[in-house]
Amino acid sequence: MTPFEERVERRWSDGKTTWRSVDLGTVDSVPLGEGRAYTVNNLGIAVFRQRDGQLFATESTCPHRNGPLADGLVGDGKVICPLHAQKFDLTTGHCAGEDMAIRTYPVREVHGHIVVEIGPQTLA
Repeated sequence: MTPFEERVERRWSDGKTTWRSVDLGTVDSVPLGEGRAYTVNNLGIAVFRQRDGQLFATESTCPHRNGPLADGLVGDGKVICPLHAQKFDLTTGHCAGEDMAIRTYPVREVHGHIVVEIGPQTLA
């Protein structure tokens, strides 16, 4: 896991759910075509940066056998688990050909930083 000092940017609510945006550091900390793992309030998050620069964020482990997804192969909007070659769609979290999925998180680049949005159901 990458060392990380959490910086909360903002919180907002739609009356039912409170969300928060968390700055995970600079975009350059995730090389093109790779992923990196972060921990936010004991929540494991994997951030992927495709070769075209597009960012994705998911839970950090494969539900099959807890494979470290940030170490998987990334491309074409998908990540392949390095332990068992399960292929997950980085937008929906669905696993090709299997009845399992990973949680995905909204993520964007803001002034060269990675900002991920996390709902309260995943925070302590």
